[in-house]
Amino acid sequence: MKCPSCHENRDRVIDTQTTDDGTAIRRRRECLACGARYTTYERIERRPLKVIKKDGRRVAFDREKIRIGLEKACEKRPVSAEQIEQLVAEVEQEVYRRFDREVPSQVIGELVIDRLRALDSVAYVRFASVYREFQDVTDFVDELKPFLDRRSRRRSAGGKRGS
Repeated sequence: MKCPSCHENRDRVIDTQTTDDGTAIRRRRECLACGARYTTYERIERRPLKVIKKDGRRVAFDREKIRIGLEKACEKRPVSAEQIEQLVAEVEQEVYRRFDREVPSQVIGELVIDRLRALDSVAYVRFASVYREFQDVTDFVDELKPFLDRRSRRRSAGGKRGS
């Protein structure tokens, strides 16, 4: 494994852990040349899976694209890298469980959105605005309506208890 700092090929494993979902091994490493520490993941190599894009193109499934999209949506939000990684792993597992060779990109997007909604509402709206291609502010309002309705129901229920 090459060090991301100095690109030397000598390191030692400091710590090894299985991820929460059991699909990968996380290793903390230390470069013997420069002392930098970094994390690597070891995963089972899965059968090739193609994603069918909206325009009909077929591209290789890439969990990194999901992670990058989630990192952008969760920027400056109280969502940890571990939570993002867990969400990516859950989506990846579900996709491989449900599909053999090809999966529509819409399915992946909905799997991400469903999980992100429960994790962080602001990150959810950010992700949804890109994924669902919001055109104007009314699209945001429509997406936020269920959150606002729930919040107003909680407030009104709280007010009744205090009376």
